[in-house]
Amino acid sequence: MKLSGVILDLDGTLIDSMRIWHEIDVRFFTENGLQIPDGLSEKVAKMSIQEWADFFVREYMPSLTADYIIQRIGEMASEYYRCFIPLKPYVPELLDYLDGEHIPFGVVTATYKQSALDALQRLGIRDRMQFLFAGDEYPDGKTTSFLYELASEKMNSPVSSTLVIEDALHCVKIAKYAGFLTA
Repeated sequence: MKLSGVILDLDGTLIDSMRIWHEIDVRFFTENGLQIPDGLSEKVAKMSIQEWADFFVREYMPSLTADYIIQRIGEMASEYYRCFIPLKPYVPELLDYLDGEHIPFGVVTATYKQSALDALQRLGIRDRMQFLFAGDEYPDGKTTSFLYELASEKMNSPVSSTLVIEDALHCVKIAKYAGFLTA
């Protein structure tokens, strides 16, 4: 079967950013006079941006608003994406292969759009992407197949011949259940 499009995850797949999210959680809790609960970063990893902000307000920080939490954590993440996070090994070779085969591709990420754009620009691959759909643009983030379906439409690529490359098992399951090829 010939692939008609590829949807790439960003964090942990294209860029080596997974370690920074725990650091951001610790910084944010410390900034608000709290100690981070064990396992928090892993627990919120499956949530959309809105879901984890609501969770923080409900469980730990009732005096803050979800909008403030989203904004502040976005500010913290921005510096990492703008300045430090490297590409994962073999990303340029993968993109070169897809370009050589004339297979369209782009990014669906659960993270903040501006942070993603900053990292992709700094790493020299932003202009290679045909699209970027980010978690702060869509309330459900990657908790449903909507963003994968939107990306498939953007590429005019049938779901059955579109490959989703993900590092999060819950996202692989969502894409697979929706009929995408997955890796």
